Order: sequence, then structure tokens, then C-alpha cells
Amino acid sequence: MAFDSEFQKKLQIFLVAALVIAGGRAAYIVYARRAAMKDEAKPKPETALKADYYVTPKKLHAYDLTSARQLTEQAVWVKAGYQLTYYPYDRERHKTDFRHEAGLLPPLQKLAIQDVVTDVSPLAPGIKQVMACFSLEGKTYAAPIGAVKDGDFKIYSDDVFFIEDPRELYKDWPADVWKEIDAHEVQAGMSELQASFAIGMGVPEGSGDYGWRTLHYANGGKPLVINFQNDKAVEIKAGS
Repeated sequence: MAFDSEFQKKLQIFLVAALVIAGGRAAYIVYARRAAMKDEAKPKPETALKADYYVTPKKLHAYDLTSARQLTEQAVWVKAGYQLTYYPYDRERHKTDFRHEAGLLPPLQKLAIQDVVTDVSPLAPGIKQVMACFSLEGKTYAAPIGAVKDGDFKIYSDDVFFIEDPRELYKDWPADVWKEIDAHEVQAGMSELQASFAIGMGVPEGSGDYGWRTLHYANGGKPLVINFQNDKAVEIKAGS
């Protein structure tokens, strides 16, 4: 059967178009494979979970005075550094001197809680404060760890204290990091958690995800500003 000239032209156009499409597809496959090989060769950001993320510090879950007194059964370490105000405490009179602040507890300060009591601050006469009592350098102090009103307790000791030794919880950290933490110093490369152990809690500047943001630290009166990238301190400067 003979093909007319018009049909032959259409067939040629179709075949040429098919070859162009096939060639383009082959070129794209080669390009995509080369791009994938280049991407594999590039350094990738850390995506694996750090060992720190698997650490689950034990919590007390205190809900009243009796359960909060379990704090006396082991040592505690300050989790919220430079955030918890403590006051002189008269053990004989069972009274806290709320009018005279003794200071702010530094990060990872080890304490032996001797008792947990309630007391009333003149600044909030309608609410009883839940106070953790302890001794430092031979003097007795108390720090608020909750409140109670109309029999309803709100205790936040789990937010301010570790009840396990942080050195054991994070024993995989290098010795030089722990040396800086013990000296309340921060160094480049530290994570947000390590920095909080060294110089206390930070306040975020603007928005930003954990590990990818700038934090302002009061640092016990020596303010610092730290920029974190990939959960590592990359810039440390004096704050105001």
C-alpha cells in the first residue's frame, strides 16, 4: 500500500518529534543523575538525633506538700540557672524573709533540700508560697518552687531542679565542656543545653527554632548574647 506525500510528511514530522522528546528525556535523566551525585557529595547538615535527645531526666511530679518533700530524699541540682530567687529563712520561726533577696541560684548549684514548707509573701498575701529550704555556707535559705491557693497546689520543682546528677545524665560530653560549665563559662561549639548549664537560661531574640536562634543571657549580672547555628554557639558577645 503506497503512502501519499502528505501522509509521509506528517509521519516524518511525528518521527522527528518523537526522537526529540526521547533525546530530551535521556538528557534529563543524565542531568538528574549527575545532580544527584553532586548532592550526595555535598556535606549534609546533621539530621541524626543527638545522644542528648535520648536523655530523659527523672521527674518528681509533686502535687502537694507531702509529695514535694520527696526532694529531701536526694540531692538536687539547679536546672533554671539565675532564674530562682532565694531568701534568708529562719528555721526556728519557720519564716522566710521575703523582703531581703539573698540572690539567684546559679546553674547546676547542688543543694540538699532539708524541708518543703508553705509561707506567705507580703507581696502576695492571698497565696501561700511553697518553699524549698536548704543551707549554703552555714546559713539557711528558702526558694519558691510553687504556690497553693484554696487547697490547689501548683508545684514546678521539675522545672527548676534536676533530681539526678547532670554529670551522669550527660556523661558523654567532653571533659573540656564540663570544665567550662564548672567555671560558668561558655565556649564556641557549645549547644544550647550546654550553655544553659554554664551560664543559665537564655531569652530568645525574635523568632527562630531551637538551635538556630540568638539568645540573651543575664549570666548573673554579666550579660551575653549568643548566636546558635545547628545547635552550636557560633558567635558569643557581651550583652547589655
